[in-house]
Amino acid sequence: MRILISNDDGYFSPGLACLAEHLSKVAEITVVAPERDRSGASNSLTLDRPLRLRQAANGFYYVNGTPTDCVHLAVTGMLEQQPDMVVSGINAGANMGDDTIYSGTVAAATEGFLLGIPAIAVSLVGNKFACYETAARVATGLVQRFARQTHSMPWLLNVNVPDVPYDQLRGIEVTRLGKRHKAEPVVKASNPHGDTVYWVGAAGKAQDAGEGTDFHALAQQRASLTPLQIDLTQYSQLDAVRGWLEIP
Repeated sequence: MRILISNDDGYFSPGLACLAEHLSKVAEITVVAPERDRSGASNSLTLDRPLRLRQAANGFYYVNGTPTDCVHLAVTGMLEQQPDMVVSGINAGANMGDDTIYSGTVAAATEGFLLGIPAIAVSLVGNKFACYETAARVATGLVQRFARQTHSMPWLLNVNVPDVPYDQLRGIEVTRLGKRHKAEPVVKASNPHGDTVYWVGAAGKAQDAGEGTDFHALAQQRASLTPLQIDLTQYSQLDAVRGWLEIP
C-alpha cells in the first residue's frame, strides 16, 4: 500500500513526523509538505509563480507552496505511481465544524479526493499537543481498516482526536460537522514602524455542538470521524433561482 502524507503546519512539524513514523510501519510512504506553516490556506493553488520541490535530511519533501500545491504536485508530477491514499496531518489544533472550510489540513486531503484518491485529514484537539501518538494510532487503524475492504468510490474523512493518552480515548464516533459562532473581531495593533496592523481573531465558540456532532464527540473524549462531500450546490434553491429567470 502506498500513502502520500502531507499537512499544513510544515515539513518540520512534530505531528507530521509522528504520523509518518506510524504509517511507515503499515505502508510505503512519501511525505510532501509545505516548507513553512500554511495554516488557514484552505484549497488555494499557487498560480503566480513556479513551485520548487526539495528534500530534507530526514527524507521528507517540501514545497514552497500550499498544502493543496503539495498534493497536486506529488500526484500529477512527482510520483511514478498514484498513491492508494492521501493522509494529511497531524494538525496542531481542531478542524471541526466551520474550520473545515479554512483548513489547510483538510484541503490537502480534499485535493487527493478530487484527484480520485481516498483521503483522511487528521487533527489533534487540545492546547498542549502532547499526545500526537494517539492521533497517529487512530489514523493508522483507519488506514488498516481501509486496506481490508473493497471500495467502489473514493471517500474523504475528517478526523479529530482529543489530546489524551491512547488508553484514555473513549472510542471513535461517526459524526456530522457542528457549527461555530462567528469569529472573534480582528485584533488591532501597531508594528515597530508605527503602522496599524490587524490580526485575524480567534475562531468562535461552538454553537451547534449537540449529540451527533464532532464537537460533542470531542467533549466526551472520543475521536470524531466525519465523512465530507465537496458538492456545494444548494439543491433546495434551484427552483427558486429558475423562477428568477422567468421574471422579465
